[in-house]
Amino acid sequence: MHYRLSGGWDRTLKLWDVAGGKAIRTFQGHLSAVWSVAFSPDGRSVLSGGWDNTLKLWDATSDRAIRTFEQHSRGVSSVAFAPDGRTMLSGSHDNTLKLWDIASDLEIRTFQGHSAMINDIVFSPDGGTVLSGSRDNTLKLWNVANGEAIRTLEGHSRGVTSVAFSPDGQRAASGDWDGVMILWGAE
Repeated sequence: MHYRLSGGWDRTLKLWDVAGGKAIRTFQGHLSAVWSVAFSPDGRSVLSGGWDNTLKLWDATSDRAIRTFEQHSRGVSSVAFAPDGRTMLSGSHDNTLKLWDIASDLEIRTFQGHSAMINDIVFSPDGGTVLSGSRDNTLKLWNVANGEAIRTLEGHSRGVTSVAFSPDGQRAASGDWDGVMILWGAE
């Protein structure tokens, strides 16, 4: 079976059976709209980010929230699991990214450098770097180990809405509010 996740204005996230086209599980617990959702690499956990300034870790086999993380001061707009499944990342309208240790429930570090809200985040395939896209029209490539910005990528004239790495991690793609997509090389 193939599954997908969705988050909505109704404060829920839903697990969908793609073949059947039906929601098979509804997760409730956010106090406001759910902006971002992600599966863990092993598929056993689900992560959600909400306009209520929280991210929640869920058991994918039930509708039970395992943990709630509340350190952002504004809505959580993007969430991602590291490829190894041991850490997770959140991007927020408070202009920061936060790296979390799943086993200890602790915030490892905060990434600061964008001047506007974070719209999207993604780990590189090896988990060593993170790419963020912001309403400040830039992307930033971050070192996960120390939280420092390695590089700022400029080229969009509107807010960056989507970011992705190629499977080998050597290229990245970004899209913006105007529908412009840019492909970035390793140089």
